[in-house]
Amino acid sequence: MNTVLAAFPQMVPLGAQIAAVAGLPYFEIGLHHFPDGESLVSFPEEIAGRDVAILATLRDPDTLALPMRFAAETARELGARRVGLIAPYLAYMRQDRRFAPGQAVSAPLFARFLEQSFDWLVTVDPHLHRIANLQNIFTIPARRVITAPIIARWIEDNVPDAILIGPDSESEQWVSEVAGLAGRPHEVLAKQRHGDREVEISIPTSAVLRGGTPVILDDIASSGRTMAQAITRLLEAGTRAPVCIVIHAVFAGEAQADIRAAGAARLVTTNSIPHPSNAISLAGALAEAMTTLLPTADFPRRRSEGPGA
Repeated sequence: MNTVLAAFPQMVPLGAQIAAVAGLPYFEIGLHHFPDGESLVSFPEEIAGRDVAILATLRDPDTLALPMRFAAETARELGARRVGLIAPYLAYMRQDRRFAPGQAVSAPLFARFLEQSFDWLVTVDPHLHRIANLQNIFTIPARRVITAPIIARWIEDNVPDAILIGPDSESEQWVSEVAGLAGRPHEVLAKQRHGDREVEISIPTSAVLRGGTPVILDDIASSGRTMAQAITRLLEAGTRAPVCIVIHAVFAGEAQADIRAAGAARLVTTNSIPHPSNAISLAGALAEAMTTLLPTADFPRRRSEGPGA
């Protein structure tokens, strides 16, 4: 397989794991920031004639997306056959409709932005609420890694008496699947949002909560207010201090501190976004998803390969 994995700097640890599982060479993409805020990317390895899989986090998309596009286009100029993107956290999926007049619908816009430079995409449990699947907004081949089996195994090994809790209705798709795979009961709470940082969570009602360890599961913790409120409601109901599991550790501002201060017994995340709380590795699943695309990646480029093409 004539493929190389190229990781942006903060993704090198995960890149090394993926490369080891897939049996691929890998290297770190050079990323330099000039004093004026502009970026310079560079490839320290020969990539002519090879397929290149770029591994990047989109935790801070407005800062990272442009260097990522520069890297993809530079790889192609240096002779790469195809360029794919492994973005374990895929940003801008939550703005999937116009919530108020005049707003941008960012999800399909960002999809088209990525398609201009990449031949395929692998991501992890994107926040698809009103979008049924990735193929509804992407025309390039796209694979979604499903974390439910991975998280269920972690729970079985670490919290065998878990009672799964979803902090809001949007978390139900993950919580119900993980609970089923782990063979544990679950409850989904109701949430009312009053702003970016103001939320109100319902009081849990399940009697089984007092007979096990609550495990709050959500796909994204951004401000952390939803998870912190869920912790407060559980403790008010007389439960044990909950374990909190987050798929994507966005953790804006003081989110992590707020969750811990609310009374979490433990905070655990996958390594879709590098963070000290990472405890659940996605390397194997990402490697498998990537290799399913590589042998069949002989599809033609949708866009022109350059001026006059």
